[in-house]
Amino acid sequence: MILARNIKDRALFEGFNKVGIVGAQSLADEGRRLKEWLARGYHGEMGWMERDVEKRISPQEIFPQARSVVVVALNYFTPQQHQQNPTTGKVSRYAWGDDYHDVVKEKLTSLLSWIREREPSAEGKVCVDIQPTMDKAWAVRAGLGWLGKHSNVITPEHGSWVFIGELLLNLELDHDTERVEDHCGTCTLCIDACPTAAITEPYVVDSNRCISYVTIELRAPELPSEIDLSGWLYGCDICQDVCPWNRFEETTSETRFAPREGNVNAELDEILELTPETYAVRFRGSAMKRAKLSGLQRNARALTCVHHDT
Repeated sequence: MILARNIKDRALFEGFNKVGIVGAQSLADEGRRLKEWLARGYHGEMGWMERDVEKRISPQEIFPQARSVVVVALNYFTPQQHQQNPTTGKVSRYAWGDDYHDVVKEKLTSLLSWIREREPSAEGKVCVDIQPTMDKAWAVRAGLGWLGKHSNVITPEHGSWVFIGELLLNLELDHDTERVEDHCGTCTLCIDACPTAAITEPYVVDSNRCISYVTIELRAPELPSEIDLSGWLYGCDICQDVCPWNRFEETTSETRFAPREGNVNAELDEILELTPETYAVRFRGSAMKRAKLSGLQRNARALTCVHHDT
């Protein structure tokens, strides 16, 4: 009990905003829903999600010694707002600052080192999105929040503006058993606001229709003609922007999430003029590299054509 409490305190000291600890059991129910989602083809071209299904369901497939899972949430909200400017493209809030993979990984690695100093037998595996773990499922199990109808985890304190990470440990720790009640109620604002009807039903998103998916993950040379980007160059925050629970946001204390110049609204001409060399410099250490230069320029061309047509 003492070690679990100390680990939570240390996680908060590292800068995380919420932390919970649960047993490293199989995510059987969540895995069944994942398989149903995949069977519908809602993952689009993200074939890696099909290949790693069992790893997503069982933490022991990633770290055989796993006995406990420390789940953390890190607030990334900053108060800047998008501008409605036809010469720019909007960027999803999560990608305004430094790459969250690096920030969360650094904090979790530091936490693991601290645990090892106090418990020499401790071994662990840091997981930050890149590893095939069901981050949202673990966050719900650990009592950090509930799954919103837009399929993002909503925390009572920070809304859905949080990054999630896990630390798989070989230690048997006291676990949190209390979960957060679903507070979405009858609200359908996120479903109603989605311009492409990507939220096909509460808690279910069809990636093929999702602006975030087509601007980040889709590798096609051209975007689907039926997708209205609504001014988004990289990602989309519409379903989160309209969520009532995101009205209580507080500015993050993590300075590395402060927006980089040109990352709230990116100049379309600048994006189109990038070379591989200038692109590498412009987006070094940024999550926006996920879309690759070809993807960003494809998106910028699509937005430019829309503005010219109107």
